[in-house]
Amino acid sequence: MIESLIKLLLFQAIGEMLVLVLAIPIPGPVIGMLFLFLYLVARGREDNNLAAFSGKFLRHLTLLFIPAAVGIMLHLERVSQEWLPILVALTVSTLVSIVVTAFVVQLFKQGA
Repeated sequence: MIESLIKLLLFQAIGEMLVLVLAIPIPGPVIGMLFLFLYLVARGREDNNLAAFSGKFLRHLTLLFIPAAVGIMLHLERVSQEWLPILVALTVSTLVSIVVTAFVVQLFKQGA
């Protein structure tokens, strides 16, 4: 289990390092996730330890939303003043995510 955590943290660290060195305007964990994906594709088979760890980790993922909720409660006055831009940003980003996901699914369906 610790090996899987180390793998995840290693890929995240590689992503963070590349962003820092190359000044890429993409979050380090996203770059790390891309490298993790490439590692899994190159491996050619499932990493059972990583899959088991990820499943256990995802069960507790909701705990990571607690700091965000506390931050919102701390800045509730500011959120109430800027609710319209926040609502627009959330709505647009959600719609873009849905459209991009649908497009990618269609691409994979055509390729399969």
